[in-house]
Amino acid sequence: MSRRRAAERREILPDPKFGDLIVAKFMNCLMREGKKSVAEGIVYHAFNKIQGKTGQDPLKVFHEALDRVRPAIEVRSRRVGGATYQVPVEVRQERSQALAIRWLIGSARARNENTMVDRLSGELLDASNSRGTAVKKREDTHRMAEANRAFSHYRW
Repeated sequence: MSRRRAAERREILPDPKFGDLIVAKFMNCLMREGKKSVAEGIVYHAFNKIQGKTGQDPLKVFHEALDRVRPAIEVRSRRVGGATYQVPVEVRQERSQALAIRWLIGSARARNENTMVDRLSGELLDASNSRGTAVKKREDTHRMAEANRAFSHYRW
């Protein structure tokens, strides 16, 4: 980490179709090797697929899935007197959103459907219905924090 000054936050532009900043961040995380148009196509086709399957607004399903995956607390390693403790701490809003996006994309990539569009739409639908790998990851994180609640006095 640089000692000179904190890195400045870059403002990102909202996505072209819905005008939503969070969808734009999601696309940027999904993007590989600078292929933004490919990422846009995957996300928009997944949204169309969600619209076809459920008949609901895909943006609403997306935000619902993101809220269901978002962690409230996590554990951080803290070294005290030669021992390392897993200390539960609250997660900042920005970090919880970034974790939720990362977990959704990771679990979508790990699915067994044929195309990324199918994987992403399936994972978003599962997450909005409180099931799926990304939601399980969040529950595991909360369970870990709950199990280590005894070390919460080591919080800094």
